[in-house]
Amino acid sequence: MLQSMTGYGKAEINTGNLKISVETKALNSKTLDMFTRIAPRYKSKELEIRKLINDKLLRGKVDFSITIENLGDKPTATRINAGLVKNYVAELENLDIEGTKLDFLNMAVRMPEIFGTQDEKIDGQEYNDLISCIHSSLDCVIEFRKEEGKSLETLLKEYIVNILNSLSKIEPYEPERLRDIKGKLQTQLAELQIQHDDQRFHQEMIYYIEKLDISEEKNRLKQHCKYFFEVMENEAQSGKKLGFIAQEMGREINTIGSKANHSEIQKLVVLMKDELEKIKEQTNNVF
Repeated sequence: MLQSMTGYGKAEINTGNLKISVETKALNSKTLDMFTRIAPRYKSKELEIRKLINDKLLRGKVDFSITIENLGDKPTATRINAGLVKNYVAELENLDIEGTKLDFLNMAVRMPEIFGTQDEKIDGQEYNDLISCIHSSLDCVIEFRKEEGKSLETLLKEYIVNILNSLSKIEPYEPERLRDIKGKLQTQLAELQIQHDDQRFHQEMIYYIEKLDISEEKNRLKQHCKYFFEVMENEAQSGKKLGFIAQEMGREINTIGSKANHSEIQKLVVLMKDELEKIKEQTNNVF
């Protein structure tokens, strides 16, 4: 079953006097590209949290956030990093900007990491609730991906069937195509008004027509389409492989177009290319 790269999940849990909210958004990306916003209370757990996300989501551009809300009467204690404030003030004073009156203290307190929450020990129950909430959010993303994957699979199958239908419509034009090629060569030869060996002419005609034969390309394109179906139905994390198969399909379609020498076949080639572009666009979002 296909999975989409797109997903969303949100989970909340109350633990003690805190409400923990975890939100996860995922978009398509070749690798795991993770951006996290974690409440300062849980910053010390960031490496464990990132590993958990990595193990579950594997790929995608992931935007992950943890926020907390105090539900009790006791406000969260605020900590001012006095040493950092002094360092900022000293650095600002060293700038020595002439003719400008600056409030260095006011500037310093606006700098990063000046304010934080009072360090509090996270008990085992709170930590377990946090991890449970993260799992719930990530599980929602995975379920979202599966549901989106069903829609993607339906679309991709439809596009492949359209390509096969166009391919099947080429065959009725092939006898006409060969007659046109022979007729064109005979006309050009007649215009030259020179003596020629009929046997040699027919040998060269056979050789030329063999070079323009598209039977192999048609068979390979059918095999690629069949393989595309098999990978969709039987393999997990198939996005990259489906992309490679689509590239091979494109090569066969292009070769058929270059050999066609027939207006109706060229039209069918254009239709197949149009469906192939839709396939490539959708496989970019397949997990």
